[in-house]
This record gives sequence, structure tokens and C-alpha cells, in this order.
Amino acid sequence: MRIQLINPNTTRAFTERLQHSAQLIAAAGTEVFATQPRLGTPSVESHVDEAWASLGVIAQVQDGEANGVDAYVVACFGDTGVAAAREVARGPVIGMTEAALFSACLLGASFSIITLPPRTLIHARRVLNECGLQHRCAGLRAIDVQVDDCQEEDNAALYQALLDEAHAALAHDRCEVLILGCAGLSEMVEPLQQALGIPVIDGVCAALKMAEGLVAMGLKTSKHSSFDFPPRDLRAQWPGL
Repeated sequence: MRIQLINPNTTRAFTERLQHSAQLIAAAGTEVFATQPRLGTPSVESHVDEAWASLGVIAQVQDGEANGVDAYVVACFGDTGVAAAREVARGPVIGMTEAALFSACLLGASFSIITLPPRTLIHARRVLNECGLQHRCAGLRAIDVQVDDCQEEDNAALYQALLDEAHAALAHDRCEVLILGCAGLSEMVEPLQQALGIPVIDGVCAALKMAEGLVAMGLKTSKHSSFDFPPRDLRAQWPGL
């Protein structure tokens, strides 16, 4: 099967890290390849960023449809462009946030989310509400770090900030599972899990394994109503995408 891992931002180093993380857990026989929009924003941290990035996600899925892709993973916490992508895709489109939330519900009675930077909390809360899982969320937290800082080679300070916030989540939220709310934090999962003693979820990995499972079951996006193909294709108005 072919799974396209879409980084909604235009930062090549970020895309390469996603590719590396995905290849570590992809099943034998799964071809997973990471892509990014040709135009857009270097990180998705605001409503405007999200709006521009969504156009790139749609274009990437349209390209995938022309190249035999079986499923898509959108690697941005907030699930940028996922609903629109489902309209243009035949196969499953899995947002990392939804994948993380539903995975957490299978592993514990409650979960906390740590995202970054603080202004992105509203995007995480939106997906949480759309999934109807507010009652399972013990805490929604953020650290004051920019997405670009996740690319630093020396990430000791980032790890410590996450660890401190995670300990606060354990003490005050009494969460049973922790979700990391950024696609660039996959390297933090294992050390945090060892330090905390609870499941720590990277939404990109969770989404990839869900995509594999849905494809293996022969399931596709329903076109009955909500995610039917759009009535018009406007991509020609943005030829650079």
C-alpha cells in the first residue's frame, strides 16, 4: 500500500524528520512518503497559517489521487485541511489529532494534551470538540515554544519543558495518557514515556498505523454526504500549488 504523509508547512527539514519517524514504524510492504506544499507557511501556528496551509494540503491530496495513493496522513496538530482533503480523496485521510485522541481513549480513562505554542490551544480544542471527547480530556496544556524550535539539534531545553509540564499534568490533571500536540515531537515520546510511566502518544505514528489498518480492511472515505466530492475544482486559480 502507498501512504502519503503530508506536512502542511513548507519546511523541508520538518518533512524529512517526519519521513524518518514514519519509516521506523511502517509495516513491511507499506510505502510511506512525506510531502509538503510547494507554497505556504513555514509553520502552522495561527488561523491565517492554517488557512494558507489548508490549500496546500488539498493540492497535495489531489496530486496523490493522480498517483495511486491509498491513504493520507496529515501531520499537523489541529488537523489542518483534513475535512477538505476528505472531499477530494477516495482513500482514508487521517489527521494526527483525531488519531491521537481516539488512541488515547483506548489506553486510559483520561488524557492530557501538551501542545505548542500557547496560541495553538484553540486549534486543539476545536478538534477535541468536533470529536466529542471533551469529557475524556483531563487537561489541555501548552509550553511557550515555537514550532520552529522543534528542529533544533540540541533539544534538551525542549525536553525539559515538556517533562515539567507532563509532571504537572500527572499531578493536577491526574491524566492516564499523554498526547504530544505537535508533529515535530516524535523523538520525545520514548524518553517521556520512560520518565512518566504512562502511555505517551505521537499522533503522526498513531495516524499512520490507523491508515494502514483501514487500507488493509479495504475501507475508503464515505462519499454518501458530508465528504462527497466538491462541486467544482478551483485549483487552476492557484497554479503555484
